[in-house]
Amino acid sequence: MRILTGMEEAGYPLLEQINSPFDLRKLPEEKLLQVCKELREFIIDAVSCNPAHFGASLGVVELTVALHYVLNTPDDKLIWDVGHQAYGHKILTGRRTSFHTNRKYKGISGFPNITESVYDAFGVGHSSTSISAALGMATSFKQQGLTNRQVVAVIGDGSMTAGLAFEGLNNLASMQANVLVILNDNNMAIDPNVGGFSEYLVDIATSHTYNKVRREIFKGLGKLKLAGPRSKEMIVKINNSIKNLLTRQTNIFEGLNVRYFGPVDGHDIAHLTSVLKDLKDIPGPKVLHVITKKGKGFKLAEENQTAWHAPRGRFDKVTGLFEEEVGSDKVKPLKFQEIFGHTIVELARQNEKIVGITPAMPSGCSLNIMMQAMPDRAFDVGIAEQHAVTFSAGLAISGMVPFCNIYSSFMQRAYDQVVHDVAIQNLNVVFCLDRGGLVGADGATHHGVYDLSFLRSVPNLVVSSPMDEIELRNLMYTAQLPDQGPFSIRYPRGVGSHEIWQRPFEQIQVGKGRCLRKGEEIAVLTIGPLGVKAGRVCEALASNGLQVGHYDMRFVKPLDTDLLHEVFSDYKAIVTIEDGTIVGGMGTAVIEFMADHGYHCPVKRLGVPDRIIEHGSQMELFKEVGLDMESMKQAILEMKAALGS
Repeated sequence: MRILTGMEEAGYPLLEQINSPFDLRKLPEEKLLQVCKELREFIIDAVSCNPAHFGASLGVVELTVALHYVLNTPDDKLIWDVGHQAYGHKILTGRRTSFHTNRKYKGISGFPNITESVYDAFGVGHSSTSISAALGMATSFKQQGLTNRQVVAVIGDGSMTAGLAFEGLNNLASMQANVLVILNDNNMAIDPNVGGFSEYLVDIATSHTYNKVRREIFKGLGKLKLAGPRSKEMIVKINNSIKNLLTRQTNIFEGLNVRYFGPVDGHDIAHLTSVLKDLKDIPGPKVLHVITKKGKGFKLAEENQTAWHAPRGRFDKVTGLFEEEVGSDKVKPLKFQEIFGHTIVELARQNEKIVGITPAMPSGCSLNIMMQAMPDRAFDVGIAEQHAVTFSAGLAISGMVPFCNIYSSFMQRAYDQVVHDVAIQNLNVVFCLDRGGLVGADGATHHGVYDLSFLRSVPNLVVSSPMDEIELRNLMYTAQLPDQGPFSIRYPRGVGSHEIWQRPFEQIQVGKGRCLRKGEEIAVLTIGPLGVKAGRVCEALASNGLQVGHYDMRFVKPLDTDLLHEVFSDYKAIVTIEDGTIVGGMGTAVIEFMADHGYHCPVKRLGVPDRIIEHGSQMELFKEVGLDMESMKQAILEMKAALGS
């Protein structure tokens, strides 16, 4: 199948003239519609041949063009929340010619990055941070006397459901800072939005009576040519009264003393431009409610917004068919995520107390499998990681066994709840930490490299990582057995190593590792799926006469002290390998054990170094940080050479 990228064929006569927003602002307004058309086509062409996030950026094309046309960026600050809706922004701000490197190793980031461009006002990889950041910027500008600066936060894709967004909004209202919050309302995150706030926005946006009456009254006021501050105040009061009367609910934003405007059509470039110009002249905190369609302009993405949030591979932009994979008819191992999804259903059929929880990632983590099989026992709580953990604690303390599935990098947001609400009360909440380790193209904001370290310090919490999908199933089985406490199981993004994975469950003794290979002089201690690669390295070295011991630790907490006593007694040198930060991780735990028990032995730790790791393929990043098979081999050989001397 031929992939029709269109990048070489398509013409972008206006877009090719725009190397910065200054160029955009030179165009007459009547040209903006054509700019939007070309920008949308450019994104489709680019992502069809370089898989990346897709639907969110297509949905904000008109909004992106209007904002850069009206604002004086980069002096005015524009924050995109979540960051994967910022592709159009990147293309208009000098990165069109380098956009083919998006999310590639050493290429541009898939998210706003302050080190990449002066137009990226704030780094946004996760969600719901924009209002707080915008308030900080606006307050800073006020302190510096820069009163003409505009600060705009575009918050969308479900980001308003997180507590931090409401915390920022509440503080914004009390400080009366000059900030415009644009609520990009597409009723979607990766999966459809859930919760009362999402329903509230739909009610406002779909009140035809309200919108019709509002238009008629404002048309009449316009004919009267009302002007001046008292007239503006009267208009606002009339607007609020209409909303309250016809929608039968108080506007939550205006209840916080934040002026609300909208809803407006997010795909009407002329009207958006006009509204944004007017809002520039209105001081104080404001919310502009913009209705958009995720995937706008690409029919398949409009119809199936979840599947086209981030296409799984290269696709034909005309037919929407994905590129054929070589050997696609061959049986392949499932992803760890799929193993989790099928296993929790299997366990839930055996244990009626098991429930599943995810903060807005049901398809990503495969909890959607349980949602389809047992809809009353699986819960998507929206982008709200802290709530997900404490909600799970409430379930656990009342007799249920919650499996709370959170991406490793998102778990950082709920650390306080893990400590206070779960660990201190010693509740049997099972944390399944998806995307553990280096995730690849999503980059620095999404690498799950800190959980082993930050969870290892929490009392009562079991911290584990399976080497393969069979171990994942057995750890999930073990975690839901009676008399277990807080239990963390972390696993990576990607496929496992077994084609036949659905084997009978076996209980794993908590805090016990296993010896996979006996050796001489040097022992390799691994945790997690890197143990599979390390095992292959040990096999290769054995064929050359070097017998290296290999031990799968399974648990960082509690450590298998019996195994470590054996290793330090039988071997002269140790290499530890983990797909997590080297600071405070499994290697550190081994060294602490060595010091506490009076052993003296050279220990080489392989892990993610103490620096920010950017984006690239997993293979490229493993090589960069020394966790590829060749680096493992060299570390062992260097240790052997040191012993020989």
